[in-house]
Amino acid sequence: MWLGSGFELMKDGPRRPSHPEFMTSKVVPLERAHWLLKPAAFIQGTWSSPQDAADWFAGAVRGYAPSFASGREREASTLTDRFARVAEDVAGGEDVVGGWYLTGARFLSVSLIACDSHRFRPEFRCPQR
Repeated sequence: MWLGSGFELMKDGPRRPSHPEFMTSKVVPLERAHWLLKPAAFIQGTWSSPQDAADWFAGAVRGYAPSFASGREREASTLTDRFARVAEDVAGGEDVVGGWYLTGARFLSVSLIACDSHRFRPEFRCPQR
């Protein structure tokens, strides 16, 4: 999960693995699988159960939902629809990534990244077991 200034997203240098700040920057990488290149200390959790991963995702998002800049994104039905698909996607080996602009020019990104092996980047391994 990353919460920061929406303006940080416009600086794509630190979001690329070739940039010197990439390994220390917690800003969302340009490519989802690049999270797997980050230090293991950035990991906020691991789950073997798709439902446990989905529950973490939903809990992380719900905590910030009242601050979503978009009224439609704050609606309970929109959130419920979004969360209903998460466990199924994770069970299928898909990454699940959500991004929301919040009030105050902030941006929230919540990411569940599959590993061992990643569907599109099998050469990237999990940062930790």
